[in-house]
Amino acid sequence: MYEWQRQIQMIVDEIDNCIKNHDDEALTLCALARRLGYSEFHTTRKFREISGMKLKDYLRCRRLAFALKEVRDGDKGMLDIAFDYGFSSHEAFTRAFKTMYGIAPSAYRKNPVPVVLRTKINPFDRYFFGLGEIGMMKSTGDVKVYLVTIPAHKFLHIKNYESNGYWDFWQKQSLIPGQDCETICGLLDSIKGKLDDEGGSEANSGSGQIMAYINDPKGRLCDWGIPRAECYGVRLPADYDGEVPQQMCMMDVPEAEYVVFEHGPFDYEQENRTVEEKIERAMAEYDYAGNGYCLDTTPGRLVYLYHDPERFWKCIRPVKKL
Repeated sequence: MYEWQRQIQMIVDEIDNCIKNHDDEALTLCALARRLGYSEFHTTRKFREISGMKLKDYLRCRRLAFALKEVRDGDKGMLDIAFDYGFSSHEAFTRAFKTMYGIAPSAYRKNPVPVVLRTKINPFDRYFFGLGEIGMMKSTGDVKVYLVTIPAHKFLHIKNYESNGYWDFWQKQSLIPGQDCETICGLLDSIKGKLDDEGGSEANSGSGQIMAYINDPKGRLCDWGIPRAECYGVRLPADYDGEVPQQMCMMDVPEAEYVVFEHGPFDYEQENRTVEEKIERAMAEYDYAGNGYCLDTTPGRLVYLYHDPERFWKCIRPVKKL
């Protein structure tokens, strides 16, 4: 039933790999269709049917998203960046960049304002489709528990008082103009200086974007009885003074102590639910009082959730000494 979603996911993954490796020969419609074993016409038709956009448009947008980060973070010349990402000239690159983002690349390098990047689409996720984990593997890794002091920083985010979980959060946000997943993740992906950015280019992965819960009296009760609002955003340095997108909130987060529940790398499709259960069990069994702490339920305190299967799954809870 979901075979074509899987096939298009293969194409999407291959596109990003080719762009990262500057492999233009493998990034043609002919090569991508050949990989699936279907005609170019059938491949493009199914891509548009499932993703809602033409394959050629998605390719252009992803190339520009990668190129923008080169403009933003490096000092390579614009002509070299243009050639690296498949543009025939400096003029062609500038024209495409300005059409997409409303600003010339040279001006953007001087003042990298937030813009909406085309983040990597995800046409197949077995948990979204309610298929659960494959279960062919079971993670043998333990959940590490340790205390950390996190320095003062800022948190740029959107929040929802009524949502319950990642999928429900984005479903509810999609009903608010300018706060859908594509727009928000694209804006956050373009912001320079994110504390958790590992250089990735896709949402909820290595690009510094994280879910969080804010202790908030207006929010719904969580599993441990604390009213909270669900959030999605990025951590930024305490002295960050860049532009804040109008549909987002910026908050100052003071230096504080946290307890971290961390599981190492795991296979998302085969082990996600198993790892989640391990973390939930570790959090439920942790002896806060025995370690001289209790959960900090003060309004405004944050719980951070890092879900990056290639590196870790972490839940970071605020605590205070007894």
